[in-house]
Amino acid sequence: MPTLFDPIALGAIHAPNRIIMAPLTRTRATSDHVPTELMIEYYRQRASAGLIISEATGISRQGLGWPNAPGLWTEEQVEAWKPVTEAVHSAGGRIIAQLWHMGRLARPDVTGLQSLSSSTLRAPYAVPEKNPYDQPRAATLDDIRQTLDDYAAAARNAISAGFDGVQIHAANGYFIDQFLRDGTNLREDEYGGAPENRIRLLREAAERVVAEIGAGRTSVRLSANGESQGADDSAPEKVFLPAVRALDALGIAFLELREQAPDGTFGSTNVPKLSPKIREAFRQPLVLIQDYTPVSAQADLDSGVADAISWGRLFIANPDLVERFQLGAPLNTPNPKTFYQPGPEGYVDYPALEASVA
Repeated sequence: MPTLFDPIALGAIHAPNRIIMAPLTRTRATSDHVPTELMIEYYRQRASAGLIISEATGISRQGLGWPNAPGLWTEEQVEAWKPVTEAVHSAGGRIIAQLWHMGRLARPDVTGLQSLSSSTLRAPYAVPEKNPYDQPRAATLDDIRQTLDDYAAAARNAISAGFDGVQIHAANGYFIDQFLRDGTNLREDEYGGAPENRIRLLREAAERVVAEIGAGRTSVRLSANGESQGADDSAPEKVFLPAVRALDALGIAFLELREQAPDGTFGSTNVPKLSPKIREAFRQPLVLIQDYTPVSAQADLDSGVADAISWGRLFIANPDLVERFQLGAPLNTPNPKTFYQPGPEGYVDYPALEASVA
């Protein structure tokens, strides 16, 4: 069986190891969603990952309602990404862009627009009286056509910016996930109701991206079990297995699956994991993420349920995570207070192994 340190072909991307850097929102872009010089060093430091999946990156003004997150819909944004991807490649790495439409989670104080979703259900918030989300409008068919155009354009822009591919963010309660789940999708047209209708937007978005940049450079992220930011489904298996089969038929490069567990440290659920059944339905590489250790990661590679494993928070604090895993070296502890704080602290100043040992 392969180890975490063995190479893997993720479609057209040849990764030297199976330790993937997960997408991580870090809010170091400008208020106009343009990548900054600080981001060059951040991604360069982590180039030893088998593959870097960039932070969630907006496909449009309508879809990006998070302050200081980067975008890929303007020429200025594309040009600002180029030195980032060049730095990763110069350091021997590979990087893809995660394409993000937040749907009803796009804050109107950021976009200046009413949010868009499958239905008109407002997203919940931990402190209801401070809820920053508005009541979305249900996407019209014209809105959906425009969004599909935006996914295609963002994929094209990603390649122009030097990315090796893209990942369609269809997880965590965002726009596509709001269509997938029957708890948020109350539509009665061809995008709602039966599972084959609710997966339509995901399938069409993937088809458009594949047509732009090729299946070998297209991947998708799903979160199939448990509630996520107010999005839930009464029968996940009935919608996510058809969704995965549709993606498999397109021959996408890989599927990344976020799975919660009862004891999860970043979201938890008692809803059973779907990865064993998804593994049977999906023939390309399957990447799993959530609360893995090197030991548990290797166990899932050994069982065949996963082909590679993603880590998020550990990559924040350990830019040389691959080397630390190889050596069994101690790990730096991530500081959540600096996850979304502007500036270099907690971003590019975590010590590499040599510096921390010296």
